[in-house]
Amino acid sequence: MSKVLVLYYSSYGHVEALADAVAEGARSAGATVDVKRVPETAPAEVAKAAYFKLDQQAPVATVAELANYDAIVVGTPTRFGRMSSQMATFLDQAGGLWMSGALNGKVGGAFTSTASQHGGQETTLFSVITNLLHFGMTIVGLPYSHQGQMTLDEIVGGAPYGATTIAGGQGQRQPSAIELAGARHQGELIARTANKLFG
Repeated sequence: MSKVLVLYYSSYGHVEALADAVAEGARSAGATVDVKRVPETAPAEVAKAAYFKLDQQAPVATVAELANYDAIVVGTPTRFGRMSSQMATFLDQAGGLWMSGALNGKVGGAFTSTASQHGGQETTLFSVITNLLHFGMTIVGLPYSHQGQMTLDEIVGGAPYGATTIAGGQGQRQPSAIELAGARHQGELIARTANKLFG
């Protein structure tokens, strides 16, 4: 079976929760899954003053190990409609992998969190997907087979480009059951795709 990396950055734990759900979905398809995060680039005193969640369990990834996986699912909160600087800094260091073609043909996907319904979810997903396409990866999103993203009964994240959640302006809202189900579904689809290509 395939090896899947769920690679994320999370300031307050919302993307971390989605990452765990993506991993759960990928494992349900038989994949071996690692959940890792990118390094924090904010100074420690700034992160503490902003109440960042600094006790996350996931180990910190290195760029070199990306080549060891059949699929990489990237999660980041939005920063003004694009990926966070922490994730961008990490991916910017992958020039050697791009040059060598080490990620060509691997499976990729993206997921995100925004403060509001219209806070740039889709543009943030595209900012990640653009990077993955430059690496030569095959992208799997969150199709409408996850019908929960179409509900009108509650405010809910989700897009055909990847799983999302809405955190609220103060981070007060945690991922909902529908949003977590979407993340699990995307993880399962990515693992199934990788299994077909590499299993």
